[in-house]
Amino acid sequence: MATSSSSSPLFLGFDLSTQQLKAAILDRSGSLIHESSVHFDRELPQLGTTNGALHGDLPGEVYCNVVVWIEALDLLMNKLKAAGVQFGDIVAISGAAQQHGSVYWDDAASPLLQKLDATQPLACQLVPEAFSTCKCPIWQDSSTTEECQIIEKELGGSHTVSNLTGSRAYERFTGAQIFKLYRKHRGIYDATGHISLISSFLASLFLCAIAPIEVSDASGMNLMDIETHKWSKEILEVCGGPTLRAKLGPEPVEGGTVMGTIGKWWVDRWGFKPSCIIAPFTGDNPSTVVSLSSHGDVILSLGTSTTLLISIPPSTSTPKRTITSHLLADPTDRDSFIAMLCYKNGALAREYVRDHHSSKDWSVFNKLVESTPTGNDGYMGFYFPLFEIIPQNVIGDFFFHNGELIPSFEDPKYHPRAILESQLLSIRSRIISILPKDSHPLKRLLLTGGSSANEVIRQMAADILHLDTYVAESKEGGTVGGALLAMFAWWKQQGGEGGLDELKKGLKSDGFKLVAKPDAERAEIYEDSVGLYRKCEHKVVELNANKGEEIDDDL
Repeated sequence: MATSSSSSPLFLGFDLSTQQLKAAILDRSGSLIHESSVHFDRELPQLGTTNGALHGDLPGEVYCNVVVWIEALDLLMNKLKAAGVQFGDIVAISGAAQQHGSVYWDDAASPLLQKLDATQPLACQLVPEAFSTCKCPIWQDSSTTEECQIIEKELGGSHTVSNLTGSRAYERFTGAQIFKLYRKHRGIYDATGHISLISSFLASLFLCAIAPIEVSDASGMNLMDIETHKWSKEILEVCGGPTLRAKLGPEPVEGGTVMGTIGKWWVDRWGFKPSCIIAPFTGDNPSTVVSLSSHGDVILSLGTSTTLLISIPPSTSTPKRTITSHLLADPTDRDSFIAMLCYKNGALAREYVRDHHSSKDWSVFNKLVESTPTGNDGYMGFYFPLFEIIPQNVIGDFFFHNGELIPSFEDPKYHPRAILESQLLSIRSRIISILPKDSHPLKRLLLTGGSSANEVIRQMAADILHLDTYVAESKEGGTVGGALLAMFAWWKQQGGEGGLDELKKGLKSDGFKLVAKPDAERAEIYEDSVGLYRKCEHKVVELNANKGEEIDDDL
């Protein structure tokens, strides 16, 4: 759908994900006016990516060449123009990007950005001259285990790092990636003038100047103090020595602010007005929260993996940090947080149970769940086809009856209910641990992902998490979230008062459908089951203790 010139202001949002770059345009009412995308593998095949990534020589090394993202932006702008988008009507731009990935500019970057030639596209003017390396490690990289171990040892352990930064040291997090460059590729590190996240790299292209890193995305670096929103001097010293602070630029910037106006290249080449503002770009998970939820909402993505996001409103105490969860700064509210849980064995484990114990048929799976009582007659099962993240590095199947380890279930009919109850009780137990004691009650559960269409899973999620449960009709959370962040910054500049929730009240309906309400009796049974679940999970972790993994004693 093309946009036509009008007096209504328009807001442009981007989402630079692993496999594609997407754009969405909203009008002042919040209606989606246009969307376009560029798929890296399919539309830029000459750049050689597979599922948006490239693999290095070392085990676990995964990166993307920065030219992929710049050429995708050039191509996407041509698509928007061909669709009739009137760039002069766009008053604000923001966006999101895959979290944790990093971009390494050299000292030539700033002058090159400032003097871009409007008769030429971006890629040929910036690559490779503006970068100390074109290899940008992304979130799939797992080559920095040694660096993570050193970080945690130097700081006093995984709990110390988690308490300080919101997460323990993770291989995919930016701090470990920078540390690897500092330790093993010192020449490239020393030639780096500035380090951006992928989100702030994209914002820099629109500003035609190096953009600061946004506070919520900075939460995924293991470099920022999660309470003060400032860079942690002691971790920076470990990860990059005395020069890292200068390479990161100013302190992380809060969302909803105006970083500046669009660069001259965009005005001359594409017809943007010089007054078009650029707001901070954030990470894809915080942008999804901006798009789909408000304070007190819980987003549960039931895809191949399982991701939980909780928008935690301000309270007198900070949410608890654990070594299996992540705590992020809220992208628009200084005193709010986002709690995040990531599980590797999501749909994969459910499909494993379906195939082995339900005739490879979801209808059989659902009937078996409904044939067994709440609590599964005391049977509990844990299924980890892959090494899990929560609890960390556990693998295999484990079965219990009334809290006692058993070799298997006496009747296979118990398996379908067992996988759903154990996955959801794991989430329930951790929500209880994370939320501040004086936190306002959670409001609703928003389901996304393929399994959100399963009515049996919807109802059990409502019962175990004890929340009214909805499904979202929109599938473009990150992109629309970027456009909303642009609108929020513009709205505040125009004199708007209050937070993002106040802005969203005046926009069109968020398009959620109520699909399940918790049953009080079943919810009470599950509430009483949390302690038993924790006991069984603790035993599973002990059985894997020979791998040297820490037990999450925060449960």
